Formats: sequence, structure tokens, C-alpha cells
Amino acid sequence: MITRIEPGPRYSSAVIHNDRICLSGYVPEAAAGQSVAAQTADVLAQIDETLREAGTDRTKLLKALIFLTDITTIGEMNSVWDAWVVPNQTPARATVEARLAHPSWAIEIMVEAAL
Repeated sequence: MITRIEPGPRYSSAVIHNDRICLSGYVPEAAAGQSVAAQTADVLAQIDETLREAGTDRTKLLKALIFLTDITTIGEMNSVWDAWVVPNQTPARATVEARLAHPSWAIEIMVEAAL
């Protein structure tokens, strides 16, 4: 069985299959255009909310893919990320530099988690 969270015409916010949830790329909402730290905190709060809606949380993260428009801001992003992840329960992760769909976005994060 497949369950879709907030399905839309182009993508769903998340898809649940078997014992796993895959989130789409989350981008800043309230913090768009602000610092990378503020945008990271905004995105991670959205991820927490979706994981909670699915009945899981950040302790069950399996994988994360982080896109930064400027890779030199990785330290600023990591300062927020490191405070958010659960020690010794960190996911597999990749961080890459990429141009994002809107110029006010400095970060986009996709995660997968166990249920």
C-alpha cells in the first residue's frame, strides 16, 4: 500500500510505502531570503512536522540529501543541522551545491525515514 501526504499535480510532500517515508525536497517558507541558518531551521521544522504527521520522527532518519546554493555556507547550515539531529542516530547524508528553483531559497533538504 502507498500513502501520499499532500499529493499535488506535480509531486506529493511525502510518500509512505511499507516501513519507510520519503519526503520531497523541502524549501524555506517563512525564512525565504533570510540567512542560511534561518532557512535551515525553517526547513527542519517542516520536516519534523511531516515526520510527526506520518507517525515517526528524526530519530528514525535513514538518509538526507541537502542542496545548498553556495557550498561555502555549509558550516552555517551544519551548525543548525548538528543541533537538530539526534547524536549517534544520524542518517546517511550528502550535501551538494546546486541552483534552486527560486532565488530566495538557499537550501533544500530531502530525507527518508523509517516508520
